[in-house]
Amino acid sequence: MGGPAADHDVPGGPRYLPIAEHGLIGDLRSVALVGTDGTIDWYCCPAFDAPSVFASVLDAERGGCFELAATVPARTKQFYFPDTNVLITRFFTEDGVGEVQDFMPLDGEPAEAERHRLIRRVVCVRGSIPFRTRVAPRFDYGARPHTVRLTGDTAVFETDGLALALTATVPLEAAGPDVRGDFKLSEGESAVFALDKVGGDVTPRRCARTEAEEQFAATVAYWRRWLSASRYKGRWREMVHRSALTLKLLTYAPTGAIVAAPTTSLPERLGGERNWDYRYVWVRDAAFCVYALLRLGFTGEAEAFMRFVTRHISPGDGKVSGPLQVMYGIDGHTELPERTIDHLEGHQGSAPVRVGNAAADQLQLDIYGALIDSIYLYDKWAQPISSDQWDDVCALVDWVCAHWDQPDEGIWETRGGRKNFLYSRLMCWVAIERAIRMANRRGLPADLPRWRECRDTIYRRIMSRGWSEARRAFVQHEDGDVLDAAVLMMPLTKFIAPTDPKWLSTLDVLTEELVSDSLVYRYDPRSSPDGLHGDEGTFSICSFWYVEAMVHAGRIDEARLAFEKMLTYANHLGLYAEEISHTGEQQGNFPQAFTHLALISAAFNLDRALG
Repeated sequence: MGGPAADHDVPGGPRYLPIAEHGLIGDLRSVALVGTDGTIDWYCCPAFDAPSVFASVLDAERGGCFELAATVPARTKQFYFPDTNVLITRFFTEDGVGEVQDFMPLDGEPAEAERHRLIRRVVCVRGSIPFRTRVAPRFDYGARPHTVRLTGDTAVFETDGLALALTATVPLEAAGPDVRGDFKLSEGESAVFALDKVGGDVTPRRCARTEAEEQFAATVAYWRRWLSASRYKGRWREMVHRSALTLKLLTYAPTGAIVAAPTTSLPERLGGERNWDYRYVWVRDAAFCVYALLRLGFTGEAEAFMRFVTRHISPGDGKVSGPLQVMYGIDGHTELPERTIDHLEGHQGSAPVRVGNAAADQLQLDIYGALIDSIYLYDKWAQPISSDQWDDVCALVDWVCAHWDQPDEGIWETRGGRKNFLYSRLMCWVAIERAIRMANRRGLPADLPRWRECRDTIYRRIMSRGWSEARRAFVQHEDGDVLDAAVLMMPLTKFIAPTDPKWLSTLDVLTEELVSDSLVYRYDPRSSPDGLHGDEGTFSICSFWYVEAMVHAGRIDEARLAFEKMLTYANHLGLYAEEISHTGEQQGNFPQAFTHLALISAAFNLDRALG
């Protein structure tokens, strides 16, 4: 439950905390990762996709960080204040117990939202403890120099286009481009640090102890009020609610966007090249998030995302890759050029560090099914879509009918050339089938004869060319024999009966070849070259899909065991990255929406099956 406190300055000390040794706080605009050693080592201001201010998770020397820890040897433990996204890191020392309470207030006036305040409240709860802080911002991924101006208890860090003010209730001193402070607290005493984005109408403002206490209470109340809308009362309430709170942290309040993960370039394998920037809105990931949140009764987030879709995703754009882009910026922008930040060494030396994402220009046909399925569920569970939205749906479905049989890059965004992926075909079928359901249920105008004919053609094509007689399984792409965990979605989307002999045979083959102690590999890169070097870990969303597929197949006991095993791979706070290594470590960007939304869905369906 958290490791020893690590001073990042100690020669030979642990330079990088493992990815899993972090908690997350945020204000629905950006997030900060807080290590179990009390260091903030990832923070982008003022938004998810802004250049980093603290990025020591990607370069311990040059990335920048905000250290706050006991100066004597300490054991640490981290937990969330119950039912909130307020993070507590506790320090257990010979002479006492102290804690750092980290949070970003949410219930302010509009002007206060522009402050993007981050509060670190240090409390000594027993005995007495000496603490030390070092605030070392490194703007623009460590590329841009800054000045520091220290006046009394306020330090202002300034660079081109961005200024941050640090106020403290303890003395601070300048140390080159950084600010340091040493202080001692006795039982019942506290110290407060507040980091604000300043400029324009937002001026530096102290955060007194009483204000910090009020902000703490208000932030706790905000998260508890939000979570109280959850309808989930099942067996895994704590894990499901932690996943819901995490998904909420990945939403960008100004536009309703939902990012895939709040980090970039955390490696899918240490020393490998599979490092990507996930701080964008993937149509697929966000649409699946809408499903998970609707399942729990959170219609507000679904409504906000539908507004984002209506405002920023126009079916009439006529791009080469189709009317939808694979991903969008959090404000809806479409240009996401990929570049490498060569002066950062990467997490534990895993270069390259990438910003932007070249996969934005890929053709991934499955996103049409993911989006239209989420619109269908929103129309069914939240509120009926508008006539303009229906026109957009029709335009998308008509495009899918004309283009579903093209090869594409597929759900896994392979960089090894386009193929006729089964999963892409499956989700094109979903796009058309869900639109037909909506048209029938509400009597909406549609070219139903054409849609039905196309839907049925896709079905026949998958059943004939997606099935391998030799493997006795549905396979990754047409006329091949490579296995792919994405086919686990076949029964989940209601394409095939979960007890169909062909499906049960597929499930058995997948279990034998892609499953390792309930963990699922998405495919074998050696038999299905994806244009990248090296192996990867098991893919956590696939592990939860596997649980759900077994539930639907009636293998309830196996499903429950696989689910419980999967829960043991969460970090100490119940958070998941994208993948799990063969030694059980979290790998990839963290935390990842895909994993948490799949956990919610698996828990919901397993609960229902268990009765």
